Amino acid sequence: MTRAAVPGLPSRYPIGGLLPALYADDDLAQRFTAGLDTVLAPVLSTLDNLPAYFDPALTPDDFLPWLSSWVGAGLDPAWPTELRRAAVARAVELHRWRGTRRGLTEHLRLCFGVEAHIHDGGGAAWSREPGAELPPPPTGELLVRVRATDGGPVDAARVLRVVEASCPAHLTCRVEILPGTPDETGD
Repeated sequence: MTRAAVPGLPSRYPIGGLLPALYADDDLAQRFTAGLDTVLAPVLSTLDNLPAYFDPALTPDDFLPWLSSWVGAGLDPAWPTELRRAAVARAVELHRWRGTRRGLTEHLRLCFGVEAHIHDGGGAAWSREPGAELPPPPTGELLVRVRATDGGPVDAARVLRVVEASCPAHLTCRVEILPGTPDETGD
């Protein structure tokens, strides 16, 4: 069943009742407008509930990918529906922090339920003392160590895909999955 063909859905605004009195007893006019009511009832129902389509918590499941395209939330179809709804709801906030350590940490926590420790190997260094020894060159690698908050398994390939999408172009990415939970290890 789709929203376009809901069997038995009554129209809130039947056209037959809006016709002039001349057509109130006309059988053909009433049957014709009843047919139009059947066609228009799903459209009117959708328009009556339009605000719910823009709320990630209320929108129908088949509408969620379209809604996510509005806010640029890259959803994995394999994710459970509640996770996809949460990703759409938090998309604007995550875009605000995109490209930062905090943004990547929050994104990984939302998508996979993991605690992430990020070691950025690129960047700049400076010294307060003139003529000081130069710092070592940057490693050029973004190292992300993740640990499941519940101790469950973590799919390293899926985490790596999310990290690569957020990684700056001049760095390579590497993901390490750490055993245990943050509570057990004192992190």
